[in-house]
Amino acid sequence: MTGADVQHGEVGVRATRATKQRAAITALLEDLDEFRTAQELHEELRRRGEGIGLTTVYRTLQTMATSDLVDSLRTENGESAYRRCSDDHHHHLVCRQCGATVEVAGKHVEAWAAKVARENGFTDVSHTIEIFGTCAQCAS
Repeated sequence: MTGADVQHGEVGVRATRATKQRAAITALLEDLDEFRTAQELHEELRRRGEGIGLTTVYRTLQTMATSDLVDSLRTENGESAYRRCSDDHHHHLVCRQCGATVEVAGKHVEAWAAKVARENGFTDVSHTIEIFGTCAQCAS
């Protein structure tokens, strides 16, 4: 496939167009552990000397999220935040103060989601769960 990055994951093969901007955003996300908003990522890209517009950052992140190349979540104030994560199904604990994020997997959460779906007649369900709190470092 010419001009495309091919990513393999649980969902199958996803193809997205390779661009200099996407490469810069991907490299930045690889350096970060916590979720960041498009605005925060744009500011960091500018500090690194990348001439990428904010609109391009938003569009690229949205495309990457739709293609399952990054995780996205809504912060408590409703803003989207992004992070490069593992391919396995997981959930997040997110610190409200510093943005530190921990990936968690839990069989109890999965069992609860399946039970609620079944009790309400739903099939073929999926879910995402983000738990917001204050990390130990910020709490001290």
